[in-house]
Amino acid sequence: MTDIDVIIVGAGPAGLTLAAELSLAGVRPLVLEKHLEPRDVPKASGIAGRILDVLHYRGILDRFEAASSDPHVATRFPFGGTHVDFTQLADPPMRAVPLPQMEIERLLGERARELGAEIRRGHEVVGVGQDDATVTAQVRGPDGPYQLTARYLVGCDGGRSRIRDLAGIGFPGTTYPEVNRVAQVSVGDSVTVHDNGDIDIPGLGRLPFGFNRTDRGMFAFAPNPGGLFLQTVEDETADYDDDEPLTLTELAHSVRRVLGVDLPMSDPKRLSRFTFKDRQAERYRDGRILLAGDAAHLLPATGTALNVGMLDSVNLAWKLAAHIQGWAPAGLLDTYHDERHFAGARARLQTRAQVALRRGHDEAADSLREVFQELLSDEPALRRVGALVGGTDIRYPMPGEHALTGVFAADLALHTDQGTTSVAELMHAGRPVFLDLADRPELREIGREWAHRIDIRTADTDARPADALLIRPDGHIAWAATIGEPADTAAPMLREALSHWFGSATAA
Repeated sequence: MTDIDVIIVGAGPAGLTLAAELSLAGVRPLVLEKHLEPRDVPKASGIAGRILDVLHYRGILDRFEAASSDPHVATRFPFGGTHVDFTQLADPPMRAVPLPQMEIERLLGERARELGAEIRRGHEVVGVGQDDATVTAQVRGPDGPYQLTARYLVGCDGGRSRIRDLAGIGFPGTTYPEVNRVAQVSVGDSVTVHDNGDIDIPGLGRLPFGFNRTDRGMFAFAPNPGGLFLQTVEDETADYDDDEPLTLTELAHSVRRVLGVDLPMSDPKRLSRFTFKDRQAERYRDGRILLAGDAAHLLPATGTALNVGMLDSVNLAWKLAAHIQGWAPAGLLDTYHDERHFAGARARLQTRAQVALRRGHDEAADSLREVFQELLSDEPALRRVGALVGGTDIRYPMPGEHALTGVFAADLALHTDQGTTSVAELMHAGRPVFLDLADRPELREIGREWAHRIDIRTADTDARPADALLIRPDGHIAWAATIGEPADTAAPMLREALSHWFGSATAA
């Protein structure tokens, strides 16, 4: 026996999300982070896409919005040298909450600790081994080496994952010879910022807002209060460590190489450097060792990885808890790889498309970007691309023919005898929910056989999408009854779905 259910290696967003979700499910996680202090190297600058809905369904999105400088900012995202502009849509398919990654990790760490997770900093996993029942981790801590044993171990330790290497999991893909340097800086009085966002730089002249290409790379910028948010992109073959801080001097040299002139800069609020890799682990599970976040996938564009990695953890947590608590049906944990490898491949699809748009430097490439930007002026195309970037179009492949099976449950307003509630409020506890929307007592009776494992609710809704829904803890619909579906077809399909996802009705 062991006092630890799951060892989580890495206290980044994926690891901390996993720790919180496991704790919510009644499992004992331990997070091991090799760095003594939270890293202050700027990486992600916000959270966006489907993970915002998940945070809302857990009742904690308001924490992130309260910490953001502008949680309701009109969303305009870069996409391969073009822009996906949702500012004219009242209901954009992708939203964002601007927030530095350090603040995101602080809030996720607070949540995990509130739910009982332990986080140890300065503890590095240097070796792992496993048998049929446990995983053993060799750890180097501040007081010397020691050993831990747990039921499972999850590597959330980034793109250079030691856990992935120790488990012998392949990580095929491409590393692009491209270096991106990103900063938020003040600029001197000699730089004129125009009302439309253009700028005048001494010795160069006027540059239009957005992406500007030269023979030596790309310079992109957007004015913000007190200065500019800017980015340079250059083709380089050097192998940079993205955790090593960018300096203002290095950034200035890059700007000069790209533009051919100096840009007066000072008072940096953000300095970061990143390279682009397109890689995905061959498998997300090796026995009792699993991968999540950047350890499982690296995406060659910004604005997606944090969302995808945190969603890995939400998908994995309830399935791990089911195995640890002894009620998991056969094959449940394997669906983690099936579903999240599929989602990772979708994320790679759109980020690789961005590579093709971004890296072309001739007139044909300029024309391609111009045509693509024109297509995004059409609302259906804009919504489709937004859903792809935000991961809101994911429909997991799973048993069931209903159009809602596998999709994320919409946040329906629900009217009950006790008052008005919503799907989001029902999901705060992270438990499966059987939702009867058409007063189907014969279906509720089947659900009661699993009442020790699922929550059963009856409600009306203004626009009923189905007679009943079975919603997994991660918010995805595992089964749905078509409106008016006869009991002789709906009932056996419900029973089959309950058994498939939540095990035997008689198991404790």
